[in-house]
Amino acid sequence: MRGQSSGPGEGAGPARESRPPPPGTGATTRRERWDRPRRALWQPPRPHGEQPRERVVGPLELFYDLAVVVLVAQAAHHLAGHLTWGGLGEFAAVYTLVWIAWANGSLHHELHGHEDARARSTFLLQILVLVAMAAFIPEAGGARGAAFALAAGVLFAVLAVLWLLAARGDRPEYRRPSRLFVTDALIERFGLLTIIVLGETLTGVVGGLAAEPASGLTLAVGLVAVVVGFGAWWTYFDFAGHRPPRPEPVATVQWLLGHLPLTAAVAAMGAAMVGMVGHAHDGRTPAATAWVLCGGAAVVLGAAMLIAASLQAWRGDRGLYRPLARACAAVAVASLVLGVARPAPLVLGVALVLLLSVPWGLAVARRLASPAGSAIK
Repeated sequence: MRGQSSGPGEGAGPARESRPPPPGTGATTRRERWDRPRRALWQPPRPHGEQPRERVVGPLELFYDLAVVVLVAQAAHHLAGHLTWGGLGEFAAVYTLVWIAWANGSLHHELHGHEDARARSTFLLQILVLVAMAAFIPEAGGARGAAFALAAGVLFAVLAVLWLLAARGDRPEYRRPSRLFVTDALIERFGLLTIIVLGETLTGVVGGLAAEPASGLTLAVGLVAVVVGFGAWWTYFDFAGHRPPRPEPVATVQWLLGHLPLTAAVAAMGAAMVGMVGHAHDGRTPAATAWVLCGGAAVVLGAAMLIAASLQAWRGDRGLYRPLARACAAVAVASLVLGVARPAPLVLGVALVLLLSVPWGLAVARRLASPAGSAIK
């Protein structure tokens, strides 16, 4: 009736009932709240083929590379004091193990890694084992050989687990084989490692100069040795470095493995430069120093052409790369002959600089003679 007061809630629609949440809802909400940051910080390995083609190399990867280079420096320093066939064989074995571990860690992160806490943890674990390996390198062929082998075994076990976890979450067609392909970031990583290893030539020269009395001849030999290291730089980067291989399995593997002898030879050349500077006043370069330095130059030339043969430009610019490969082969043989001759250190260094300049001069001359002025790509 009009004028009769209404009771509470009348005319305002049905009253709202307060019902308790379904069982487990609070727990589910809390779990979801924790799952979001967990998924962001600890993501599963990226499925094969889903990584970006263009990616900037991050500081975490650069720190990992620096840890690897510490091992390379240890091996080169040990070789500098043991320039014998046994010392060279020990260096080759140690460097090969380190390089294979670095390549596996880099490829795993490139193909399956994220920028998250998982990547930081796995890289840190590898770095910790690498530090232990570095401590054992000076006596890896003697008293600490077992400790070095144990540390290397742990490192490769860690890498094997990482690849296994990536394979378990990958698509079926990629679980058995790992079909590698090289991305822009991986090309940059290999180039950066080569540059860092080239730094061993500067370290060898500086170490040799610091250990010897100051003299004009010693300084001249050291500076010429730096130019020899610079010659290794232009041999790689002018003809092969920072270029993608052909998108074929054989070419990709050739591109990857070609960097092993190239960087090993550069590191060995840096070790030989210590002896080259130390014997600057000798009438002939010591046999071991001459062989490692000249043989290293020959390997750099051959490995650079091996990498170049895997490039897309190898087939597209035959008029340049075919004569360039022949020139590098001839210069490599001449470098070995120079090592047999063993002239005085200054003469040997100048001769190596001139020999390494031959392929570079040929490439420049062909580029200038080309009507289009095409550069090496």
